[in-house]
Parts: sequence; C-alpha cells; structure tokens
Amino acid sequence: MVSFRDITSGLRKLELDPMNQVIAHVSLSSFGEVRGGADSVLGALLATVKGVLSPTFTYKTMLIPEEGPENNGIKYGSGRDKNRMAEFYKPDMPADPLMGVTAETLRRHPSARRSSHPILSFAGIHCDELVQAQSIEDPLAPIGKLAVSGGWILLVGVGHTRNTSIHYAEKLAGRRQFSRWALTLQGVHECPGFPGCSDGFEALSPRLEGVTRSVEIGEARLQAMPLSALVNTVVEWIHADPYALLCRREDCERCGAVRAAVAAPTN
Repeated sequence: MVSFRDITSGLRKLELDPMNQVIAHVSLSSFGEVRGGADSVLGALLATVKGVLSPTFTYKTMLIPEEGPENNGIKYGSGRDKNRMAEFYKPDMPADPLMGVTAETLRRHPSARRSSHPILSFAGIHCDELVQAQSIEDPLAPIGKLAVSGGWILLVGVGHTRNTSIHYAEKLAGRRQFSRWALTLQGVHECPGFPGCSDGFEALSPRLEGVTRSVEIGEARLQAMPLSALVNTVVEWIHADPYALLCRREDCERCGAVRAAVAAPTN
C-alpha cells in the first residue's frame, strides 16, 4: 500500500521548485492502493509545491445544436437524445469522472477556487490568479498564465492524451479551435475556443525526453516537465508540420476539421 510519505518522498525526487505551481493530471488508481486515497495524493502535492491547478471540466452540460458554424468538428442535429440528458451548469457541479477522483477532491477542498466556465472550468489551490485569468472567450488562459509564470506539468499515471496544456500550445500555434454550447441557468451559451482531439498526443513524448523528469511511486509513473518547454516544442512542431499530433481515426470530426482547414486555408 502506498502512503502519504511514499508519495511525498517520490515527488521530491522530481526536484520541483517548492515555490512553483503545477497543473496536475492524476490517475489515483495508477498507484495501486493508496492509504487515504485522493486526499493523501492531494496533500502530498501541496506539501511539495506552492499551488496545484487541475481541469474540472463538466461535459454533461453540453448540447449539440441543429445548425452552427461550418467546419466545426461536430455533426449538427446528432445530439437530440443526449441533449435531453444535459444538465444545467452550476458552480458546485462535480467534475466529469474523466478528470479523475483527485481533480474532484481538489475542487471540493476548502481552499480551492474554481473558474465559472460552464464546460471547461479549472480549479486550483493557491492558484487564484490562474483561475481568474479564464474567460468564456479564452478558456485555456489559466494554462497560458501558468506558462508565463514558470509553472510545470505533472502527469501522474497518465500519458499526454490527458495533457490539457498541449491544447493551449495548439491554439498558440494557430490551430483551428471550435465552438461548443452549454446549458446554463441563464440559457444556452456558445463557448468558443473549445480544443481539438487529444488521441494523437502521445507522439509528443519522444520530443520531450530531454526536459522530462520521471519517478516511480507504487505502480504509478510520474512525469514532470516545464510548461514553457512543452509549449515551445508543440508550437515549433506544428509550424513545421501543420498535421502534427492529429489522430489517425478517419471518423474523428475535430481532426478532420483541422486537416480541412490546413488543406484549404482562408485568406
């Protein structure tokens, strides 16, 4: 069984600056059994660095309209059944299970602050300035602000397909972004700046070997990397190859939309 002390000791081997902030993506189950569960993991993170940020996205608020902008990586009118299951966004809505138990534990922490985006919210502890940077027009702004401040990315038992910061780098490189719609108590809101598919992101791993620190804790592999280095690497790669990091699924609507935009750029 992995303990709080085991996790703290392992995190310190990554030699992260204790005055730094990290964006963390955590799979609790990757450790095996953890004494104290997600609370121990979160506590160990907060004992290691100054602040912890996490995506707390809420996909169950999303609607698919009957029509909308062209080349938007979505099949309009295909969500009639799912639309009936959509829930109104509320500030205390739990994070989607895909975010992981630790992200939800962070969101519920007494010291946590959460942004108000109805789909792509972030929550953080000692990260108020990052959370406050987000707007409906710029949903990935917390990552951009973290990059400027010298923050790091921490992947715990997950790979780059869970690495939301790559989406920020894609946007910075000029890659096509999308619009999605959320059900709120004030009505249906269009949410621009929605990112693309992440299924092809593991291809980035070899390009980050020189800046990635890793350690094993229990059954989990932890990877840490400076956010600015990742952003620069992705931006340079996409500028050199506009199809970089796209997935290979022929039925992927968002990657298909990106390919179409590259093949027929607008003037």
